[in-house]
Amino acid sequence: MNASTDTMTRAPAANPPAAPHATHRYRMLLRREYWEHKGGFLWAPLVAGAISLGLTLLFAIIALVAAHRAAAGGELEIDGEMMVNGLDLGLITSRLGPEEMRQLGAGLDVSLLMASSWPFIVLAFVVFFYCLGALYDERKDRSVLFWKSLPLSDRDTVLSKTISAAVVAPALATVAAIATMYGFMLLVSAIVLAHGGNPVTLLWGPASPLYLAAHFIAAIPVYAVWALPTIGWLLLCSAWARSKPFLWAVMIPVFAGVIVSWFDLMEFFDLETLWFWKNVVGRSLLSVVPIGWLDALDLQGMAAMGRFKFESAADIRGVLNLKVVYSAFASPKMWIGAAAGVAMILAAIRLRRWRDEG
Repeated sequence: MNASTDTMTRAPAANPPAAPHATHRYRMLLRREYWEHKGGFLWAPLVAGAISLGLTLLFAIIALVAAHRAAAGGELEIDGEMMVNGLDLGLITSRLGPEEMRQLGAGLDVSLLMASSWPFIVLAFVVFFYCLGALYDERKDRSVLFWKSLPLSDRDTVLSKTISAAVVAPALATVAAIATMYGFMLLVSAIVLAHGGNPVTLLWGPASPLYLAAHFIAAIPVYAVWALPTIGWLLLCSAWARSKPFLWAVMIPVFAGVIVSWFDLMEFFDLETLWFWKNVVGRSLLSVVPIGWLDALDLQGMAAMGRFKFESAADIRGVLNLKVVYSAFASPKMWIGAAAGVAMILAAIRLRRWRDEG
């Protein structure tokens, strides 16, 4: 009996549960950010795309009504031939040569870019205000005390918010933009079919929706790196400001620009005042604008070297070439801004460790 008791006493204790893997921890944190901000990350770009399609339908109806009235009044002609029964898109297609079809495709690509730009415009506002409240709101509602009671480091928390702003939100906006673009093509295809045209010949052949969609997806890493200065600055203000983080985030760079302009401080560095507004004030507040990374490209130099030309809408594919897009990574402006953004993100991590007041 004693031997049995001793054996039970010496029995090895059960293994403690293993700590969650870092990948699982980040996945949980990213899921938390998504569900807390689903309205801004997902629904806002989708609603913006739906509004874009609604306006497209409205303008198409207005244009078709005007075309039918012009045909009924004998005022609509194509190559000298009177259109009596309305707009005949099949006849128009038959009159288009190769050059006209190329220009039509370029015009359609521009229309697709304009239609799909709505989710990206919303993205800039969503990321800006998300970063601005990411660390301030949890101190304001005291939820930071709950999250700090969990085995989650300040580094993991802030990095999850950074990834959400730099990667998750742009990826969801890109999905919304692609859905809007294909919705635009389907809408116009229905109009073309209703007026005797062939959508495959008149729309899907000349246009490049797949090319544009691939460009949107490939540009996400460029956007993520370019947006780091604004993301870092807003997270720093969100972690530091005791109240009104928006005013602090906007007024500090703007006042700095005003002081530099008043006293011509950039002359000490043989630079113009515009340089400070563009590379300091602009980068700290506007880097989350999706097309902002074009500033890192020397478009004029590339055009002079013959890498592309941009003389008309027909040359838009040259600007959207992936080599041109990824050449932004060769710009020092890209990496200097990214380094500044990383430094501010690290400062935000340090601030979150002790600033937990309401």
